[in-house]
Amino acid sequence: MTPFGFGPDQNAEENSDGSEKFAAMLEEMQKQMKEQFEKLGMNPAGFINAAQMSSEPLPRKTVRDTAKKFVSSQGSLPIGNSDTSVVAQASSIAQLWLNEATYFPALSSATKTLSRNDWVDETLEGWHTTIEPLALGLSEAISGLLRDAQERDSSDGEDAQFPIPVETIASLLRTFIGTLIATQLGQSIGALATSVTGAHDVGLPLTEPVIASLVPENIAQWALDLEIPKSEVTLFHALREEAVARLFHSNPWLVSYMRTAISDYGKGIRIDIDEIQRHAQEAMESGSIDPNNPESLSIAIGEGFFTPEESPTQREALDKLETVLALIDGWTDEVTTLAVDNRLPSISALRETFRRRRATSAPSAQLFKSLFGLEVSPRLTREASVFWSSVREKNGIDARDRIWSSLLPTADDLHDPESFMKSTQVPDDLSSL
Repeated sequence: MTPFGFGPDQNAEENSDGSEKFAAMLEEMQKQMKEQFEKLGMNPAGFINAAQMSSEPLPRKTVRDTAKKFVSSQGSLPIGNSDTSVVAQASSIAQLWLNEATYFPALSSATKTLSRNDWVDETLEGWHTTIEPLALGLSEAISGLLRDAQERDSSDGEDAQFPIPVETIASLLRTFIGTLIATQLGQSIGALATSVTGAHDVGLPLTEPVIASLVPENIAQWALDLEIPKSEVTLFHALREEAVARLFHSNPWLVSYMRTAISDYGKGIRIDIDEIQRHAQEAMESGSIDPNNPESLSIAIGEGFFTPEESPTQREALDKLETVLALIDGWTDEVTTLAVDNRLPSISALRETFRRRRATSAPSAQLFKSLFGLEVSPRLTREASVFWSSVREKNGIDARDRIWSSLLPTADDLHDPESFMKSTQVPDDLSSL
């Protein structure tokens, strides 16, 4: 992966030229972000003033305004009495069926009925808390980059002739990156709001306290073109939503586990200053970044010119995150299928439709891919579902669900459930130890 950012060349003459281009790039950042906001119907204050005033590494208002603007462009139907009634009925049936399929108890709170706009409001804080460590990591990396540049120039007896103060550069870069991530996150949340069927449809703990919620408009959209009764489609999604809500409510440590993985990834972000100027210079010389082309910076970012190098620690964090997401999705599929038994004639078709759509057009998958380069393999999810089913068939429902409160299986463990279970058992006779 290519390194991130810019920096001064060692040669004084080239350094001066690089600084001028660097300043042009910063000016272009300001101009481009203003254009992006205007396209979204927003009218933010000047970019430099925002850089000096904002202390948020991931601006909440930008995330919310971007998401709301997207949802507004797609439409959001208000919740009616019939929606609330249908959700209450489906959730009531789902709770009864799940009582036979999982060890985890039902939530005491009633299931919510949400519009698309409601979904944004309900999950926004959860998204912010989850993704903020990434913005923090980039912010720290940018500060460290410029601090190291100053120290290196001082130790060499040189005085970098930046046309604007280094702290202003750092502030501009931090704000630019934070706003860029916030805008991207807001767009992804907005896109998700038009397709998710519940608060936990993405497999992340996004509400605190945990509350099961369904989005009738999106469930109705999901059912289009399917020759399946809408009541069965609604019940299928109610079962999935209630199951994941029970999982997160009974295992609150999962919230910190997943956020720690993202935080570890953010903390591991490093920017190689020796590569900075070279990549920026090459991009400018090749025309990939053209100060006269307002779109060139976005294109460069999309093609990875500013992507930090991935460290072993970051790869480990991503592997952990990918595996736990697959375990959650696989467990939900296993529990839902078990709860249904033979009660829903279309369960096989519903599962297959869900898997196919998840594999080809899940906005949450696109979000993780764009922010982390993380792709949760459909194959891994299927393997996780088979793993949970195998454990339950051999050891029972309680044993399957108690795994969540102990050592989680790795991706390799999914291929051999029996060996995994043996490795976690404590022998009755401990004398040999």
